[in-house]
Amino acid sequence: MPHQISVFMENRPGKLERVTDLLADQGINIRAITITDSGDFGILKLLVNDPGKACDILTGNGLVAVLKEVVAIRVIDSPGGLRDIGATLTRHRINIDDAYGFVLRSGQSAVFVIQVINPEEVEVILKNEGFSLLGEKDLYQL
Repeated sequence: MPHQISVFMENRPGKLERVTDLLADQGINIRAITITDSGDFGILKLLVNDPGKACDILTGNGLVAVLKEVVAIRVIDSPGGLRDIGATLTRHRINIDDAYGFVLRSGQSAVFVIQVINPEEVEVILKNEGFSLLGEKDLYQL
């Protein structure tokens, strides 16, 4: 199952540079990134090519970082492409705790990454509904 890294950090200049320096110096490639602001602190979420190693690097350098299981869904990059996923999750009464997406090829495909309470169960439901999911290797090598 794919993992993202969530890093809790103070919201001030230089924090992103520190994280990216640590990862770059160890050959970790960032595939996707999002930052959530919550006042004086924020949460940096990363998809990287080697999440276990990256999390160890960050925690080993005094940062608060954790691995979180996520579900990565391939989406057609066209109007309404995301609607079918939303309808399926609603029908199965699945709440999304966190999400972000990115385009792979404009007009062709995108990826929608979701964090949910029971990712294994959600993966089964989405596969049974005909959605294409990305596993660890597929996601990390985009």
